[in-house]
Amino acid sequence: MPLRDRLSTRAFQEFFRTSAASGAVLVTSAVAAMVIANSAWADGYHRIWATEIPVGAGRLVSLTAQQWINDGLMATFFLLVGLEIKREWLAGELSSPRQAALPIAAALGGMVAPAAIYIAAAGGGDAARGWAIPMATDIAFALGVLALVAPRAPAGLKVFLAALAIVDDLGAVIVIAVFYSGALSTSALLMAGVCLLILIVLNRLGVWYIAPYLAVGAFLWYFVHESGVHATIAGVLLAMTIPANTRLNAAEYSSRARSLLDEFDRTETGDLSVLTSKGQQDAIFSLERASTRAMAPLLRLEHALHGVVAFGIMPLFAFANAGVTISGLGVDRVTLAVFAALLIGKPIGIMAASWIAIRFRLASLPAGVGWTSLHGCAWLGGIGFTMSLFIAALAFGGTLRLDAAKAGILAASVLAGVAGAIIVRRSEPLHSP
Repeated sequence: MPLRDRLSTRAFQEFFRTSAASGAVLVTSAVAAMVIANSAWADGYHRIWATEIPVGAGRLVSLTAQQWINDGLMATFFLLVGLEIKREWLAGELSSPRQAALPIAAALGGMVAPAAIYIAAAGGGDAARGWAIPMATDIAFALGVLALVAPRAPAGLKVFLAALAIVDDLGAVIVIAVFYSGALSTSALLMAGVCLLILIVLNRLGVWYIAPYLAVGAFLWYFVHESGVHATIAGVLLAMTIPANTRLNAAEYSSRARSLLDEFDRTETGDLSVLTSKGQQDAIFSLERASTRAMAPLLRLEHALHGVVAFGIMPLFAFANAGVTISGLGVDRVTLAVFAALLIGKPIGIMAASWIAIRFRLASLPAGVGWTSLHGCAWLGGIGFTMSLFIAALAFGGTLRLDAAKAGILAASVLAGVAGAIIVRRSEPLHSP
């Protein structure tokens, strides 16, 4: 197997494990937020997130604690999403039209059907602003449930669900940029464009170090934020400019690594302690440099961000946004629309689009995967949580509709996860990948 494919496979395996494990942390954070928001500490909980935090000279940017999480830290989440999309597009399951056809079709069906059901159920008025809430799948929760109930599921099923969620995220990014941006500032947009141009030039010049990209990315975030486009879009734009090439190809790295390992063996001093052998120390440092040169900056940054996002940013986002006060919460048309769109629209849309793609021979079922397993994944696609909460905050922030939307998201996500788990568990015998 070529080095690029091996790196892609390992990256996906790590991505699957990290996403699956973070699902448990997300659940804990969401439950903690719900408990606190309905306890004697509720006022303090809400007061903390409403605290204004200015940053920069002359209060350059002043946001509440919750806004810093939703607009600032979540830009890092979207950076990781962008890196995952780019990797899958270049060397993963979305790189081949035949491979990409099924998850892309399923994702499109899983976006259109829920949006249509939401619009039909919510009606007009201000409630209609939430039409995009049920479009996205929470990749951490979905993969977490799959890993829990079907640890021996075929690799094709895991890849399908992950690719579907990634395409969903791409759709959500486009929707946020187009439909949930405020009044635009031409001057800020122009400066954001200059930052993006600098990033593209860095990429074209072969700048291989990540630090310059992150530095310019910080300015990009500021100008995107000031422009009226949602600031998290800066994370995706930055991801698209991160280099995906390597300084050493597979043959060069293999030759260099073997030579250095031979050198390591030759300079052994007899006490098996690297500390006493200058030759072994040099060989190790040279091997480390060679390994870095054989790893694309895109993969290095993705690897560095996975743990931070999965176990830091996403749980913090859940803790800050899942605190729905149940007492006095009325179930209105937004709650019902979100609930129906996620719980009914997602499985119907995913399965219908998948059937059409396979029926017309645009795609085929992954190896070892049957329709029942795919049906289970379609239900897991109804777990909206992170991205749904995020879009709900954009659609209904500062209004009573927000808690109503959150209630629908949480209820539908739980039931969709349970239904998906039962179906996948009871599907045809699953074999080891």
